[in-house]
Amino acid sequence: MTTAGTPGHGPLSGVRVVELAGIGPGPFAAMLLADLGADVVRVDRPGGQGLAIDPAHDVTNRNKRSVLVDLKSTDGPARVLDLAARADILIEGYRPGVAERLGVGPADCHARNPRLVYGRMTGWGQEGPLAHRAGHDIAYIALTGTLGMIGRPDEPPAVPANLLGDYAGGSLYLVVGVLAALHHARATGTGQVVDAAIVDGTAHLASMIHGMVAAGRWQDRRGANLLDGGCPYYGTYETADGGHMAVGALEPQFYAEFLDRLGGVDDLADARKDWTRWGELRERVAARFRERSRAEWTAVFEGSDACVAPVLSLAEAPHHPHLAARATFTDHAGITQPAPAPRFSATPTSVRTAPAHPGADTPEVAHDWAVPTLLDGHVPDPLVAGAEKPDARPDAHAPDAHVPDAHVPDAHVPDAHTAGGHVPGGHVPDASGPHAPGPDDRDHDHDKDIA
Repeated sequence: MTTAGTPGHGPLSGVRVVELAGIGPGPFAAMLLADLGADVVRVDRPGGQGLAIDPAHDVTNRNKRSVLVDLKSTDGPARVLDLAARADILIEGYRPGVAERLGVGPADCHARNPRLVYGRMTGWGQEGPLAHRAGHDIAYIALTGTLGMIGRPDEPPAVPANLLGDYAGGSLYLVVGVLAALHHARATGTGQVVDAAIVDGTAHLASMIHGMVAAGRWQDRRGANLLDGGCPYYGTYETADGGHMAVGALEPQFYAEFLDRLGGVDDLADARKDWTRWGELRERVAARFRERSRAEWTAVFEGSDACVAPVLSLAEAPHHPHLAARATFTDHAGITQPAPAPRFSATPTSVRTAPAHPGADTPEVAHDWAVPTLLDGHVPDPLVAGAEKPDARPDAHAPDAHVPDAHVPDAHVPDAHTAGGHVPGGHVPDASGPHAPGPDDRDHDHDKDIA
């Protein structure tokens, strides 16, 4: 394993990662590796577009360093290969074939570094009829059957933000994959390609449900099962002030305590096992919750094992006593954000630096990674020149300068999760020669990032 030139924090200290910039699952996966202590260098594209926010607020680029490389230039691919030669892991999110056309595909990188783990993040995957099509989280999870499981039976499927596909089915599987491949590379000296597709990961997340369907214990429709809102003691209820309470009293003892604390529905205790009475039980429970405010119900269930909790907003969550006690959220560079997870007893992690500004770390990375060619034509950014530490940079690691791996769908985006088409400003690059991946080169919304 190569050794990072800068001190690290966390169990992955000493692991070097090259991230070809993008948006969505790719950057989030790279952030996880950075949070765990890896030295992540994000290769941003000059003038590249990322999230429509100030880069200083894109926390998915925290704990990283950034260099600028123009893959349209004749020497751009060579600079990326110089980095790959010194890395343990490389992550990209272009549509299938884009990285190869740019000269930074798996074969190009492995020719320089046979031990390299080459992670590819896309929505549709590297192969299949839709591999070159554009797409976004919602389309990926739609085809896997998971989107159709979520929501009320009398309404269209509910949209779970982009957490289920992009991050759970995408980023987390990419991280597991590249770390497993890194373990193999250390043992054998041989790297490999990790094809992380959101459709694969999201389908895999539903493994238990598929087993229950096969066993006849799950109906293949929304709002009719124990864990999809069909059960009246596993769901959410509105309170008198417009707030909501979440109920998960599945086991008999928890259900009994739930009814005892709720009050007024004791006569329906036996409806727990009688699904024909679930509708009646749900109506009675809903009526009770509408009698008091969220705060009042929170107080009623406080300290109990009824498995009931208030539904909090993003702004409220950091102030909940339990999360505050665990420091689940942290403040860094003026931004309240989730702290790194999980936690390690011997190799603790932390938010070490603010989001990296595109190219701000070029001189430092050129020195630490022994890649002097990164300095060719480098022009210091006046906004960050003189910054003492990456964490002092207000705008460090802007999310998307390079964003070949961004989640932004792009017309071309062969590797983006969006594979194709929608990416704002996307264009269809000329397949006849090298070019810097644009929004269209990213797989799709996420694929752009690293697909």
